[in-house]
Amino acid sequence: MLSERPGDTSPEVLTRLADLVADGDVVVLSGAGLSTESGIPDYRGETGRKRRAEPMTYQAFTGSAAARRRYWARSHLGWRHVARAAPNDGHRAVAELQRRGLVGGIITQNVDGLQQAAGARHVIELHGSLDRVMCLSCGRRTPREVLDERLGAANRAWSAEVSAINPDGDAVLADDEVASFRVVDCTDCGGLLKPDVIFFGENVPRSRVDECYALTERAGLLLVLGSSLTVLSGYRFVRHAGRLGIPVAIINQGVTRGDEHALATFDAPLGPTLIALLAELGDASFATR
Repeated sequence: MLSERPGDTSPEVLTRLADLVADGDVVVLSGAGLSTESGIPDYRGETGRKRRAEPMTYQAFTGSAAARRRYWARSHLGWRHVARAAPNDGHRAVAELQRRGLVGGIITQNVDGLQQAAGARHVIELHGSLDRVMCLSCGRRTPREVLDERLGAANRAWSAEVSAINPDGDAVLADDEVASFRVVDCTDCGGLLKPDVIFFGENVPRSRVDECYALTERAGLLLVLGSSLTVLSGYRFVRHAGRLGIPVAIINQGVTRGDEHALATFDAPLGPTLIALLAELGDASFATR
């Protein structure tokens, strides 16, 4: 296995990675580390360790009105941070690789929509997206902007001080500020509203998992970007590729659960490494911005 010490971009490893990518049929599996350079923190990387965030679980959300109030109050303010985030060089590099015909599919564990905003197409959102809301009773999906307006109208006199933003767009608020927040329900059936994302403790739909397995099986290379692969949700595709003899390459800051399956690994920032990869592949038409 070719690997690289933290913070460096070894010419040997970069050339090997470029050779693998140049063969095409690359399937990208991206995680939160791809979005940290856009100001969105992750759970297990450097920004996540600083916050020690405890994610909302599906069981807590569905089982407690207080937990839902806490979630929506924090998310109502934190969503604005996610909505304002812009794609970074890493997102744009992935979209460029797809434009060049080298990337045949993208699976993202992220819920921020930044890969699509950078121009990527046909992205499988493994964990859903924060820009949609669904009703747990009737199943109706609506844009997040609609809910944001409704929550704003229901809480005109409410204010809170945001001390930090946690992963997945949660703002850190004091408990007494959360207590007076008003939650709204589905306008069609009165059911509970939930962001259209997979919470911890909730299963990814089987059809979506099968689609990702099928995409992995057609890959010439599985390229993991910015994921520690700690949870099975993404790790299973790396393990599946390993069983089938499909090459795996990983670019992530820190070790990952999938390193033993990888032909090449980079311990380096995503944006600069992917820009260096594009340069190694040639074509000076792509520029960072």
